[in-house]
Amino acid sequence: MLFRQLLDDDLGCASYLVGDEQAGVAVVVDPPYAIEPLLAEAERRGVRLVAALETHTHADHVSGHGRLALEHGIPVRIHSAAGAAFAHDALEDGTEVEVGDVVLRTIHTPGHRPEHCCFAVIDRSRGEEPWLVLTGDSLFVGDAGRPDLAVEAREGAEGMFHSLRRLVALGDGVEVFPGHVAGSLCGTAMSSKASTTIGFERRFNPALRGELDDFLSAALGPQPPRPPNMERIVELNRGDHLGAQPPLEPLDSVPDQAVVLDVRPTEEFAAGHTPGAVGIPVSGSSFATKAAFVLPERPLVLQARDETEAGQAARALHAVGLFGVAGWQEGGGSGTLEPVSLDELERLLADDAIELLDVREEDELNGGSIPGSRNLPYRAVRAAAESGLLDGRPIVTICESGPRAAVAASVLQAAGLAARPVLEGGTSSWDEATASFRR
Repeated sequence: MLFRQLLDDDLGCASYLVGDEQAGVAVVVDPPYAIEPLLAEAERRGVRLVAALETHTHADHVSGHGRLALEHGIPVRIHSAAGAAFAHDALEDGTEVEVGDVVLRTIHTPGHRPEHCCFAVIDRSRGEEPWLVLTGDSLFVGDAGRPDLAVEAREGAEGMFHSLRRLVALGDGVEVFPGHVAGSLCGTAMSSKASTTIGFERRFNPALRGELDDFLSAALGPQPPRPPNMERIVELNRGDHLGAQPPLEPLDSVPDQAVVLDVRPTEEFAAGHTPGAVGIPVSGSSFATKAAFVLPERPLVLQARDETEAGQAARALHAVGLFGVAGWQEGGGSGTLEPVSLDELERLLADDAIELLDVREEDELNGGSIPGSRNLPYRAVRAAAESGLLDGRPIVTICESGPRAAVAASVLQAAGLAARPVLEGGTSSWDEATASFRR
């Protein structure tokens, strides 16, 4: 049996190559839009892809099933409740997809979305019982999928409760391989571990303990922000097959109305960049999600250290439905982003000389906030600047450790406001540095 997990570390998404190496055939489950690594792995293993299976219509990233269908003639399978407009073979509860001696048995598990399915994987050369299950956005390591992205939250949560109990019935020894790990917006408490077992989750995962009322009480609580571009991504994934994007081209100048996105490391952006550019390092965590949250719907010009870095950024942007990349340039320029030290921040606050924006999410404030600060998540600063909701004083941005503060300050600068970030340390270091952090 061939089984290979492929992770997108930036988005926290997982795809799976499953097949029979002896028979030379395989399927891919939840293919990424960047299909090249998947195809390379299939070639390396000497297998031919015979189908692309979707656990559901994804809301946080663009699927690669369209590219596989258009460029390689690979059929796509998804549950009939998805309402997919593209050519596909419908899955139903109990549908078995045979790949040599390997069988993927469909388990309809609504909750995250009405069409959501899991796939129990059986290797008939070993026996008739499944030994692993691909759980998509239903059961994660340490968590369960959110219920509020496709239907009313209570309806989704009730469906999720019953779907999770179907998975538990597979047995404690069955291995669990989810569609997401930590870093995704599809759960609040998921682990960075790539897999688990039904038995481990039954013992330690709160979503698998208690009765329906207990589950609803937890599932209907605060959720992470909804994925950026969610409606657009769902329509892309449900609509006609989407092919590859044109190659990234070098540019001599920035087209009118285009936004410059500088993807170099923060220290390089801070030292010199094109005035008005937004800085989000592609080498940092959740690059594509951050970009989708803060960028306006206008053409993009990427500025990078080299073509390789620009290409990495373009691929990540495509994965979240940002296709309007006009081209790339080498980064640099006269703009600067001067950081604020914690000592300087303390003096500025004492003089009431700045507006301090804590750009963490609201649920991160449980540990305390700096007196005099205002909570404004980094993803909302552009809208606040454009709406005139800031008080006109120079702005300092702060997060837990620096990365989001830098993004927020660059967005504010691009909007024409005076903004500086705290880059060394952040709220996590404030108490230690000043002994005045309010808990």
